[in-house]
Amino acid sequence: MKRRLAREKAFQALFQMDSNDINMEEAIQHVVEESGNDVFLNQLVEGVVEYKSEIDHWIEENLEHWTFARLARVEKTLLRMAAYEIKFNEEVPSQVAINEAVELAKIFGEDQSGKFINGVLSKMV
Repeated sequence: MKRRLAREKAFQALFQMDSNDINMEEAIQHVVEESGNDVFLNQLVEGVVEYKSEIDHWIEENLEHWTFARLARVEKTLLRMAAYEIKFNEEVPSQVAINEAVELAKIFGEDQSGKFINGVLSKMV
């Protein structure tokens, strides 16, 4: 599975976990039924789950005129994924993590989601 697709599936799994209070294994199974299992997808989901409180705190520190509690689930999930990649995954250049999050925001978010995601993540690097 290509990394862009793995990120999309990881987003879907993390979003389901946040929305429906299901466990990680079940969420991943829901999104990879046809695609098979992927190491990068698992690493991304597991990493976000493991470092969630640290990631959330880091995001909140970088929000301007906004609170973490006010973030929509789409933006919150995408920021968590990209923040994990920036801070904990040395294989992925920060700019790649930002660009991928912006692209996913254009697909799953509102009209201004991509700009918002880009602004917050750019401040974080």
